[in-house]
Amino acid sequence: MDAAKNFLVAASILSADFSRIAEAVNLVESSRADWVHLDVMDGSFVPNLTFGPKMVSDVRPLTRLPLDVHLMIDKPERIIPEFAKAGADHIIFHLEGNVHVNRIIHQIRELGPRVGISIVPSSPVGLLSEVLGLVDIVLIMTVNPGFGGQEIIPECLEKVRALDQLRRERGYRYLISVDGGINRSTVGAVRAAGTDVLITGSSFFQAANPAEEVRVFKGSDGG
Repeated sequence: MDAAKNFLVAASILSADFSRIAEAVNLVESSRADWVHLDVMDGSFVPNLTFGPKMVSDVRPLTRLPLDVHLMIDKPERIIPEFAKAGADHIIFHLEGNVHVNRIIHQIRELGPRVGISIVPSSPVGLLSEVLGLVDIVLIMTVNPGFGGQEIIPECLEKVRALDQLRRERGYRYLISVDGGINRSTVGAVRAAGTDVLITGSSFFQAANPAEEVRVFKGSDGG
């Protein structure tokens, strides 16, 4: 791991109190986190239901931080334009279940947001081979998506190492984002694997001092 590397922290408002969302977003911003992460779930692709484009449009005027929108939904191409219109800076969709992945990548690119692709723990990195040169972000799920507060599946970090090696070998410029089970006990291993973006939900919003949590994640506390 490069000791001088600047890690990005994305705080997921899935773990926030939705009745006090403005306070939650303000907390993310004041903590010096880098992105606001929004987990969109449709109750079909994953066994949970969260929110749609309106949440993005409501959060957009509350912060200047990039809105990192993770679509855990079936047939994302149907609603991607709505998320772009709502103010998403990044739109990340899942490889699984989408036959025309290349088409979706170009759809997002034409709408303006940065393009991200994600895989669940059971999907190998090799499935991404044909599109790695086309995306800005690769999100590795280190838990089975659907609910916050799960423990990390450590074997998933091998995928992070493989992605880091591939981008070095091929000159790709995507960021590697990791989501699931990242806390003070696991963040060191996650960073060392080659991660660029650390997504935190429960660990951030349940912390006594979220700003300190961000410093720990970034390694600026010496940890």
